[in-house]
Amino acid sequence: MKSRRAELSLRSQTRTEFVAVTEALDGVLEERGWKEGTLFLYCPHTTAGVAVNEGHDPGLLVDFDRTLDRLVPWDGGYRHEEDNAAAHVKAMLVGHSLTLLVRDAKLELGRWQTVFFCEFDGPRSRRLWLQFHPTSP
Repeated sequence: MKSRRAELSLRSQTRTEFVAVTEALDGVLEERGWKEGTLFLYCPHTTAGVAVNEGHDPGLLVDFDRTLDRLVPWDGGYRHEEDNAAAHVKAMLVGHSLTLLVRDAKLELGRWQTVFFCEFDGPRSRRLWLQFHPTSP
């Protein structure tokens, strides 16, 4: 039996970036033969996260970015020594994990939903960890 764990490698291009990863995750599901169950997705980085939201209107991603910048400005008088406290706070707000349903080796998402890797301190090389739990053994 193939391992039920996998890793997805990414490279962000800018400081803040929302990278659609739905197709890449579907590719892992297909390649591994993971057909039916749940996929646990975990981002092992303190300045990045993962989220599900609408992926069809690119203006919405700009809205997310602007809203997070208003809530957590980059120059906010933080005490963190590395000068990237805003990225850490944004990652905490977005979250680091998702549990997703899988059917027929594809993510089961709503009509407009997309899975995003959310970068807040790029550009960097990043990883997402995947753990698959089949519905039946």
